[in-house]
Amino acid sequence: MKTRITELLEIHYPLILAPMTGTSTAPLAAAVSEAGGLGMIGTMAQGAGWLAQQVDEIRRATERPFGIGFIQWVIDRQPEMWDEALKLRPHAISLSFGAPEVYIEKAKMAGIHVLYQAQTVELARRAAHAGADAVVAQGTEAGGHTGSVSTLPLVPAVVDAIHPVPVIAAGGIADGRGIAAALMLGAEGVWMGTRFVASAEALAHANAKRRIVEAHADETVLTHVYDIVQGGLWPDEFAGRAIQNRFTDRWHGREDELRLSLEIEGAAVAAAQADGNIALAPLYAGESSGLIGELLQAGQIVRDLFDDAEAILRRRPGILLGESG
Repeated sequence: MKTRITELLEIHYPLILAPMTGTSTAPLAAAVSEAGGLGMIGTMAQGAGWLAQQVDEIRRATERPFGIGFIQWVIDRQPEMWDEALKLRPHAISLSFGAPEVYIEKAKMAGIHVLYQAQTVELARRAAHAGADAVVAQGTEAGGHTGSVSTLPLVPAVVDAIHPVPVIAAGGIADGRGIAAALMLGAEGVWMGTRFVASAEALAHANAKRRIVEAHADETVLTHVYDIVQGGLWPDEFAGRAIQNRFTDRWHGREDELRLSLEIEGAAVAAAQADGNIALAPLYAGESSGLIGELLQAGQIVRDLFDDAEAILRRRPGILLGESG
């Protein structure tokens, strides 16, 4: 399957692993890259030394392209990680949740491809104007922090707005049907996270993986409660989509009251994360959880996704157009 994204990133399948903080570490990123996609390391504030170790681990596991994902308000505060990434020279860097104009030029000057994640058409335009090699149009169906526009209208709107810059679709995609649909909307590739949380290589608690496999599409909530209790600096326009649990049921819609109980609730959530207690701990996941039926090796997931997508793209258009055979 060839698209402008496979050519740009020198990958076999037009698939980018979402750089999920705390989940997309070297084992998962290397497995996705080795299978033919672009594996991405998810960063937060782990430090330059940690990042160098992750990159070394990937390069020992695969010779194929990989990338590093950054949240911009984090690297604003930890510039040493950004500097280290430029020295390490990954095949690609992704940027999100910040002004596109700030970091894109520096990465491109280092010879690194830049993917910018946008939740609105205006952000996509700014990223394209700033020189992004591709723009990820992230719909609100996505897990983790996201915007408020759905994938189906956002992707073609971004495609039209920034042509000829290639667009990567994100949000609510977890199977071959979603990949085929994204490509028909004009995207040149897909960006997937939640499906790979339910993989053997993901750095996630077994309870979290099992819960994603069990979840239905209507069991997530877009909420600020975990950012409040964990002291996150996320801009107000970007809430986090997580699977509903006892904590979100109690506090979503009661954010002002939660702010008055931060010490107690913060300690409870921190302890729950350490114990894998997903009744209280955040489990960021998208609405595509309802499409995930089993936990598999990441490489098998990649192959299955594109076997299904190719079969759909070969068969479905002919059926709809009444073509024989």
